[in-house]
Amino acid sequence: MIPRYTPADYADLFSQARKYQAWFDVEVAACEAMEAAGHVPAGTAAKVKPFRAQLDADKIDEIEKVTRHDVIAFLTHVEELAGEPARWLHRGMTSSDVLDTSLALLLVEATEGLITRTDALLDAFRPRIEEHRATPMIGRSHGIHAEPLTFGLALAGHYAELARGRDALLDARARIAVGKISGAVGTYAHLSLEVEEATLSRLGLKAETVSTQVVARDRHAALCNAMALVAAGVERFAINVRHWQRTEVGEAEEHFKEGQKGSSAMPHKRNPVLTENLSGLARVVRGAVTPALENIGLWHERDISHSSVERMILPDATATLAFMLERATKVVRDLVAYPERMKKNLDQTGGLWASQGVLLALVDAGMGRQDAYVVVQKCAMASFQGEGDFHALLRADPRVQLDDAKLAACFDLQHVLRHVGPIIDRALRQGETTREGETS
Repeated sequence: MIPRYTPADYADLFSQARKYQAWFDVEVAACEAMEAAGHVPAGTAAKVKPFRAQLDADKIDEIEKVTRHDVIAFLTHVEELAGEPARWLHRGMTSSDVLDTSLALLLVEATEGLITRTDALLDAFRPRIEEHRATPMIGRSHGIHAEPLTFGLALAGHYAELARGRDALLDARARIAVGKISGAVGTYAHLSLEVEEATLSRLGLKAETVSTQVVARDRHAALCNAMALVAAGVERFAINVRHWQRTEVGEAEEHFKEGQKGSSAMPHKRNPVLTENLSGLARVVRGAVTPALENIGLWHERDISHSSVERMILPDATATLAFMLERATKVVRDLVAYPERMKKNLDQTGGLWASQGVLLALVDAGMGRQDAYVVVQKCAMASFQGEGDFHALLRADPRVQLDDAKLAACFDLQHVLRHVGPIIDRALRQGETTREGETS
């Protein structure tokens, strides 16, 4: 985690101080559950609780230099603070009971922050989609002019993809909201399922089905996969903005603020720096997927090969994606669109985008598909090479047995775009349905 790409709430969430507070919360919740079960003297948790505010991360880290064990260092510090009652903490537990359960608490909060930010991004897309619902532009495949669509439809595709990413985050949040208070190798030898359930209930978590000594790492991998999907969706939008902003295209661009400078050498430059940044950061988030998957394969009931990896990838990936979502939201809200340039680019090829419509009209008129393809392609290539207007070349070709009305209909932009509105409505409706279902 570096400050440049770390929102303040994520810097706090993954700080040493916050980590030890989460450990403390797990220990106290377990202590309360054990009190209720009669395993710990009544009132123990109440005597220990007030010392949460006195936890000193620096002192714990100093103790760890001697113990070479972080949980033991933490418990030693708590005993120094709370005295005799603290001896009842951690009864029958193993380190992973604390580590994995507290990690779940932090990751649930981190994921909720991502969901909230994704919602803000979706909210930013909706008015821009409506604004350009009927703004025509050329669609491209392989970067080459294909057939028309609208700018609103292009944005709706990104909206729908990010809404699915939100669904993935929701699922990952449920998968990660799992802890364990089952002791060494997960057999509850010195605990009970009832103590675990009571502890986790206090923390808002569920119990791992079969925990071994750790919570299974497929859960953490699922979260990394979900984050990678969202990051990839943000990047796809960023790539399109970067293309739209190219001088030769000029259909949309990032907002260029007054006083902003694009180049140290060339005063005229207006570069897509925000979306280029998003493309780069998406690589960082996706980079967490492979190590997260490799963390699943631990030896027997537990080893710690996953530990060092997670200390790096989980804070980095969640914080980086949070930053990306905030930046993408700003890009969408401030995006400058140029409908006139979109129309100019659409008309650039003189209607070559109508080639499929002409092809199908000829087939409908009785010509074989392959023969029709050859005829239309010949006229299209001649037009492409500057030998005449596509429509005029078609009319002049005796093999094109279409009357003026049928040929003109092939170039009817409104007819080509007649289904765009319902597609956009479907995308917006499905995005809203997901969020309504969550709160109903």
